[in-house]
Amino acid sequence: MGKRKSRVSKMLATAKKAAPKLETAFSCPFCDHGGAVECSIDIKHMIAEASCFVCQARYSTTAHALTEPIDVYSEWIDQCELAKAAAAAGDDDDDDHHHHHRKTKRRS
Repeated sequence: MGKRKSRVSKMLATAKKAAPKLETAFSCPFCDHGGAVECSIDIKHMIAEASCFVCQARYSTTAHALTEPIDVYSEWIDQCELAKAAAAAGDDDDDDHHHHHRKTKRRS
């Protein structure tokens, strides 16, 4: 037969199961204030939102039972980087396009 666990070892086992504390306040990707972004998760309505209380920037996404604040913030950062990359690619095209229009306007 197996040895019975003592009360102390049971308490240690339950303490190890506790999830590590994850960050809930983050730096804003727009105004860069540290700890200014907080995430709220409404599982009932399946909405997660990150918002900066300094510059009022906001990001909303869908949520599920396992959604954590860090997930919402990470998704926001990813979307910002995609938008920045798209804008940079678009600006290159627009600059060439605008220069072409300026030249044609001067000729007329």
